[in-house]
Amino acid sequence: MKRIIRFVLNGEPVQIEVEPHLFLLQLLREVIGLTGAKEGCGMGDCGACTVLVNGKAVNSCIFPVMEIEGKRVTTIEGLADDQGTLHPLQKAFIENGAIQCGYCTPGMVLSAKALLDENPHPTEEEIQRGIAGNLCRCTGYLSIVRAIKAASESS
Repeated sequence: MKRIIRFVLNGEPVQIEVEPHLFLLQLLREVIGLTGAKEGCGMGDCGACTVLVNGKAVNSCIFPVMEIEGKRVTTIEGLADDQGTLHPLQKAFIENGAIQCGYCTPGMVLSAKALLDENPHPTEEEIQRGIAGNLCRCTGYLSIVRAIKAASESS
C-alpha cells in the first residue's frame, strides 16, 4: 500500500506517494527522474549512490525511502545554484582533473561536501578517510584528494 511522504529535495518541498519498500535511490532515479546518483553495487559498498540526508552522506541504494520523511535530501543536481553556477567542489573536480568516466563523481563530490561541511580544512589523511566509502576505478584518487584539498583552501 502506497504512503505519502514529505521532505525537502534540493531545497524544494516534495510531497509524493511512494511504495514503502523502495529505497531512496529508486525514488530519486525511477520516480522523480534525478539520475545523478548511480547504482553501482546495490549493497552500500561503492558510494556511487551517495546523496546527503540532513547534510550527512548516505548510500541511497540501501536507505529506506520512508526514512526521509521530514528530512532534507541533496543530490548532485542540487549543488549548482539556480543560475547554473557550479559549487566550488564541482569546479575543483574539473580544474584538478578529478573526473574521468564520471560514474563515481556525484557520490564522491557529495561525500566531499559532507566532509567539508563538518571539517572545512581537512588534512589529506582526513580527506582520504572522508571518501573511503567511495570507489573510483579511473583516477587513482590522487586528483580527487587534490580537488577536495583545493576546494577546502578556496573557502
